[in-house]
Amino acid sequence: MSFDELLKDLQGQKSIQEDPNHISLDELFNESFMSKHSTCKSFEEFSEKGNFQIKTREDIANVLEELWDRHVARETNFANWQSMLDTANAELPAKKG
Repeated sequence: MSFDELLKDLQGQKSIQEDPNHISLDELFNESFMSKHSTCKSFEEFSEKGNFQIKTREDIANVLEELWDRHVARETNFANWQSMLDTANAELPAKKG
């Protein structure tokens, strides 16, 4: 196996080895949740509406908290990001069960 093949293999492994408890933003903030709590149909649409490039939780952590909270308050029925996140986490088990 060449070094390049090994590198590609390892990079693939890294993307596969996700935290089993980790839920993607699209899954957590699915269409049903977004339609119920905002004017957007998807989390991607929601973030783009605020001119944010959000694909991962790390992306959210890199956004100025005040700007993100203001966007959440303006575009959803939540006061801030933490309340939106808490509600999404609370509603998820009911959907999966």
